[in-house]
Amino acid sequence: MRIHDIIEGKKQWRAHMARVKALPQDYQIVYKEIQKYLFKAGPVELTNGTGLLSGIIDLFEESALVGKGVLEVTGSDVASFCDALVKD
Repeated sequence: MRIHDIIEGKKQWRAHMARVKALPQDYQIVYKEIQKYLFKAGPVELTNGTGLLSGIIDLFEESALVGKGVLEVTGSDVASFCDALVKD
């Protein structure tokens, strides 16, 4: 891995986390739990714009804009929500 790739990866991660911090507090809490769960489950694309975590943030941003609660989006079993995402 080249230094340029490392620097670019850090920039992408910082931008990704800035999007998370812009979410409502309840969405942030659920996102962090999803992130922990997925990191334990195995490798996932993080922030390249088409990765699983970026897709979750997109979904959360859209849902928050229309006033949905985070559990209306994920359901009460967040682990099952994650498993369904990984299967797809």
